[in-house]
Amino acid sequence: MDVPRPQALRQKRIRQGLYGLAAIVAVTAATVALSKLKAAAPSVEFGTLWPDTVKRGPMLRDVRGLGTLVPVEIRWIAAATDGRIDKLVVLPSPNPIKPDTILVEMSNPELQQAAVDAEYQVKAAEADYKSLKVKLETTLLDQKSVAATVGADYRQANLQAEVDGKLAESGLISNLTVQLDKVKADSLNTRNDIELKRLSTDAASEQAQLEAQQAKIDQLQALYSLKKSQVELLHVRAGIDGVLQLLPVEVGQRVTAGTNIARVSQPSKLKAEVKIAETQVKDVALGQICSIDTHNGVIPGHVIRIDPSSVNGTVTVDCSLDGPLPQGARPDLSVDGNIELERLADVLYVGRPTFGQPNSTVTLFRVINNEKEAIKVPVKLGRTSTSTVEIVGGLNVGDEVILSDMSRYDNFDRIELSH
Repeated sequence: MDVPRPQALRQKRIRQGLYGLAAIVAVTAATVALSKLKAAAPSVEFGTLWPDTVKRGPMLRDVRGLGTLVPVEIRWIAAATDGRIDKLVVLPSPNPIKPDTILVEMSNPELQQAAVDAEYQVKAAEADYKSLKVKLETTLLDQKSVAATVGADYRQANLQAEVDGKLAESGLISNLTVQLDKVKADSLNTRNDIELKRLSTDAASEQAQLEAQQAKIDQLQALYSLKKSQVELLHVRAGIDGVLQLLPVEVGQRVTAGTNIARVSQPSKLKAEVKIAETQVKDVALGQICSIDTHNGVIPGHVIRIDPSSVNGTVTVDCSLDGPLPQGARPDLSVDGNIELERLADVLYVGRPTFGQPNSTVTLFRVINNEKEAIKVPVKLGRTSTSTVEIVGGLNVGDEVILSDMSRYDNFDRIELSH
């Protein structure tokens, strides 16, 4: 017969509890250990990456931008007067034109009639001048005749007085006769002076009247010249050697004075307008050396103007072209501009990574173990250029780093490189 054993049952339950507790501790310890394990390093194909080696030596700082060739001299030709477009003589083309080449013919009947009226007014004023001159010359001749007669009478009376004076001394005539002769001579002398002054005054009056009439002619002549030149300006001419770029008018269109009719430029004198990112233009200055790539040759030049404002995140920089234009260079041709900022003599540098601003700290993957793996290292950047960047700290000469965008591996401190 079985005998109950309570002591054995209690020990069995204790053992089962200890086994359960040990299992819980083991599972917890395994979970903690697994959580502390680092993820396996990802494998990256080395041929898909962009590596570069850190170097020491001279470094060129420059900025680049896209741009176009534009004429240095562009002339907008505006209508000098109101009118109607009758004919487009020349259409926009690369063919050269001369300063006297007629581009557009216009008409303005009112202006043309005004020019004819002004011409006839000049002719009428000139006829009046001639008529006045004849009239004044006739009056002056009459006055000269009167003055000559009075002068002759004075000289005759004076001679008579002298003769009678001698006769009176001989007692042949009375002294009264002599005194009457002197009175007559004095009277004629006074009248002679008056007539001479009147002759001088008439001559001056004639000159003044003729000058006044001539001034009227000159005024009408100036008006006629103005109207005539305005009629001539209805034939719109180029004004400079160049090519006709734009003709924004149509036959039959009425235009007012000041309306732009044509744009003429000189294709042989071009400059480059380069668009530089507003974040990079702060170091650009006047006179800096630049090179313009037309994709058919590179032209040296220098910076001549920096636009004070930015448009769509870029600033326009004008570069003068110091070398000859390659074949095929023409206005509006797309070009690449490269502006040299400065030359650094002896610095540590590497190719510019896809991210990172000047004077900042970034993390790059440095290639180790014969290009079998790469580890993440902090790198302090200095001054930047278009394709290179100065290394201030974190790398040494000969270090090979990956410049590609590695943001997908931000959670890994190491990657394996496969070949």
